[in-house]
Formats: sequence, structure tokens, C-alpha cells
Amino acid sequence: MMDWTDRHCRYFHRLLSPHALLYTEMVTAPAVIHGDRARLLGFDPAEQPVALQLGGSDTGELAAAARIGAELGYIEINLNVGCPSDRVQSGRFGACLMREPALVGDCVEAMRDAVAHTRAAVTVKCRIGVDDQDEYAGLAEFVDKVHACGCNVFIVHARKAWLQGLSPKENREVPPLNYERVYRLKREHPQLAIIINGGVTSAAETREHLRHVDGVMLGRTAYHEPYRLAEIDADLFGTSLPDRDEVLARLHPYIEAHLARGDRLQHISRHILGLYQGLPGARAYRRVLSERAHCADAGWEVVEQALAARRGELRSRAA
Repeated sequence: MMDWTDRHCRYFHRLLSPHALLYTEMVTAPAVIHGDRARLLGFDPAEQPVALQLGGSDTGELAAAARIGAELGYIEINLNVGCPSDRVQSGRFGACLMREPALVGDCVEAMRDAVAHTRAAVTVKCRIGVDDQDEYAGLAEFVDKVHACGCNVFIVHARKAWLQGLSPKENREVPPLNYERVYRLKREHPQLAIIINGGVTSAAETREHLRHVDGVMLGRTAYHEPYRLAEIDADLFGTSLPDRDEVLARLHPYIEAHLARGDRLQHISRHILGLYQGLPGARAYRRVLSERAHCADAGWEVVEQALAARRGELRSRAA
């Protein structure tokens, strides 16, 4: 979810889902150590619980980055060894590390030692395999070796990754989903927390997965159709569904505060484009935000204009 789940996205998602554990976009360990921490790692307390997702393969850098994140208040530090992009591979992190379980284990151990004085847990996100690793035994061996170094929580994307020949987008769609392999991992490792990821789009699917594993992670669906988060949260926890317009009203003070600090509306509004996905008037709403939010002086009035355009389309349909 690089370039997607920034602090503005997470704040918006928290308004939709009071109970979900939210994750940052993947941030490289060197960026955490040497970069603009306020921009990369800053979060609103309302986002909690929130986890920091790191990329890297240098044990010292990962330990330092994990310590920084934990001391800033992140409750989980997640090492991503599932991302298949060329940019990630060139830095020797992401999915290519599934071929090096011993190194991943060393990284986990270093990170755990670095955050031992905090409440933060260290977890790993991976795939079911990479390239020609297409047997359950390979996944089990990877998990066993990393678990031996102190990781008790694995978030498993139920597709393998092709490191050559497929784009990151194709790697999210082309390799077939194999949920049963993740279910088997849980059956054979009952002491571990196994969270499944990949292709989940509804509350019914979430409930089915929870019959077999400990948790469900949503990615693209949560971003492109964010109201699904609210539906799943309400279904699992028995709460009432928030009204979409009320969610935007609750976002209003947040937007005004960040505009007053010099942020641009487009940096926040890009995350709310899909709020009305599937409903009449959604296209008009998206069009206004897309066309006007990038202007330097754009403010809350653009959101109001988008809502007015949606209501206007609804009226014309009713007529």
C-alpha cells in the first residue's frame, strides 16, 4: 500500500472502522532513520491502534527503525517480505527475502530486541511463496525458521509472488489465490496468529475466513471501496453503520486543521474518492473532487460542491 495508506487515509478509515488495526504504507528502514520523521511517521492519536510497516534487510537499520517507531507509539512493527516490486527487490527487501528465511529471522530477532522495552509487537507479512516455490513445505519452512527467532504473528497474502515477468499490479491479480494453504498453516501452527490477506471484499467472506484463521487483512478493497470497512466492522462487532455524509462531516475539522497547517486538499481528498462507490451520484462526486481539489486554494467548499453534485444527480434520476 505504498503511497496509499498515509496518515490522512488512516484517519479517514478510522472514522469508518472503530476496531480495525490500521497499517502505515511500507517505509524503508533507512528512510525512517534519516528521513523526515514527522512526514513519514506522524500520526493522529485517533488512528490507534496503528502499526508501522517496514521494508529492509539490514538488521542494524531495521532494529533502529523499529525502535524509533515503537518509541513514537506504534503498537506493532511489521516487516514486509511480501512486496514484489522491482524497486523493492533492488534494495534487497520485500518478497525476495522469502528465499532467505535465516536472514528474515535475524532481522526479526534484532527488531524484537530493539523494542523489548516497549509494548510493540514485531510481526511479518509474507506471501505463500515466490517464483518456483510453489509447495506448502516452502511456506512452512519459512514460517518455522522465522518463528524460531521470535515472530508469533504472520500476515500471509494467499498468492505467491512472481519476482520476474509480472508487474506489482499483476502480482496482486494473476497468481491464483490459495486460501487453503493459509488455512493449513494455521491448522499445523495453532500456537501462531495467522492473518489472511488477498481478495477479501465483504463481511461474509471475512466471517468465512475467520472460521479458519485468526484475522483478515483488507488492502485494495478498503482503499477503493472504503465503506466496506464500515460494513465489515459493523457486522463483526454488532455496531451500527455510520452514515456516509456523517463520516465526511466528522472529517471536516480534520481537513480544516491540516489546511491551516499548509497541507493541500488533494492530499486528503484523494483518499475519500471511493466513499460513495456503487451508489447513484458517485461519479459526479468523484468528478468534482478530482477536478477541483488540486487547486492551490481548494478548501472544504470543494467537498461540499462534490456532495451537491451527487445530490443533483440523484434528483435528476428521481425526476
